[in-house]
Amino acid sequence: MVIAVWIVSGLLALANLAAGGFKLARPREKLIPVQPWTEDFSAPQIKGIAALEVLGALGLILPPLTGVLPILAGVAAAGIAVLQIGALVTHVRRKETVVPNLVLIVLALFVSVTRFLGY
Repeated sequence: MVIAVWIVSGLLALANLAAGGFKLARPREKLIPVQPWTEDFSAPQIKGIAALEVLGALGLILPPLTGVLPILAGVAAAGIAVLQIGALVTHVRRKETVVPNLVLIVLALFVSVTRFLGY
């Protein structure tokens, strides 16, 4: 079970780090053609979402890796789930696909629950 938690945590961290880094590195105007949902948000809101994704990714890996407050990995995973629920609502409202968000929510909840159980 520990290996599965680490694999899922790593994949979830990579997905959030890539998504957050992508949004942090580009101005809003260049994001709109690639991610149309960004037209509904201001530049600071997009950067805030991106920062939360990057921090969530770091929170999934660093606490259990260093042994310093490993429970924070469960908190980070729960935060990612909440962030993805917000994304899901946005995509439903825009009548866009929600499958990636559902997958990320399930993965984040799996990591959160298993980390809180001590894995």
